[in-house]
Amino acid sequence: MNSENLRFLRACRSLPVDATPVWFMRQAGRYMEEYRALRKSHSILELAKTPELACEVTMQPLRALSVDAAILFADILLVVEPMGLKLRFSPGPNISNPVRTEADIKALRVSGAAQRLDYVYEAVRLIRREMDGKRALIGFAGAPFTVASYMIEGGPSDHYRIAKAMMTDRPDMWDALMRKVRTVTAEYLEAQVKAGAQAVQLFDSWIGALSPEQYRRHVRPHSAWVLKRLEKTGVPVISFGTGTNGFLKDFATAGGSVIGVDWRIDLDGARRCLGSKAIQGNLDPIILFSQKKALKAAIKDIVDRNAGRRGHIFNLGHGILPTTPVDNVKRTADWVHELTAR
Repeated sequence: MNSENLRFLRACRSLPVDATPVWFMRQAGRYMEEYRALRKSHSILELAKTPELACEVTMQPLRALSVDAAILFADILLVVEPMGLKLRFSPGPNISNPVRTEADIKALRVSGAAQRLDYVYEAVRLIRREMDGKRALIGFAGAPFTVASYMIEGGPSDHYRIAKAMMTDRPDMWDALMRKVRTVTAEYLEAQVKAGAQAVQLFDSWIGALSPEQYRRHVRPHSAWVLKRLEKTGVPVISFGTGTNGFLKDFATAGGSVIGVDWRIDLDGARRCLGSKAIQGNLDPIILFSQKKALKAAIKDIVDRNAGRRGHIFNLGHGILPTTPVDNVKRTADWVHELTAR
């Protein structure tokens, strides 16, 4: 099969497909026994930085599920290390030298940073060989806002107090940081495409913490810069953020050939907002814990709301949760294909 005819890639381009393609954010991870077995002897960073292990983790769900695409196993914070920050997981991500001052921002390395992530590109090449053109491979990176916020906060945050304070009180510092992050991010994704990624997704996991005006003024210009640059590669570019419903039109105008939406908006409502753009989403990850009847009804509701329109990729509204029943993930992929077969 010509890889360009894979149903996932066709749906990204709003071309006719024989069934709605499906994949799951975090489809490689802790809910799978095979992944947990590897984690007994390897840290997250070891898995991500060892191409053979990253390939294995990426391939695990493809052996178990009828998904139409693989998502590269990596972490959105890998880019901060070659920029000069110290990253560890204990168990969650922690940056021991967060970015708080003008001097911190000035010290961040940009030139050559993306090139130092060569282990990711080798993993991409290995995965493509292993997949043998039968399914699509998606590369990814964290969006500038989410990555910059991690860099400032030093780890997960409930309110993003320090990051928002820099954004509003020192917009000059915020802009300088975002310009550095966006450059490394774009170069990182371009290198993934060069290595063989057939689509890329920009994850803005924390974007829903912003007001519409904060997004428009302080974030959209930087996200748009990355997305427009990636669109020049010719591969589909998915822009995904959680909690974007209050500014979904603004979010979509930043760019991307596909807009990912979470479960807090009906798919048909999102369709009306996005117009002709392809859409990805948007099952609540918690529904995967439901009984079969309720799960199938929720899947059918999303399929019905799409009403057979082109350019729909079925996915969750965020990533698979760690204790999700594997059988329900399998059923979801199968049911999407059954319900949408043409």
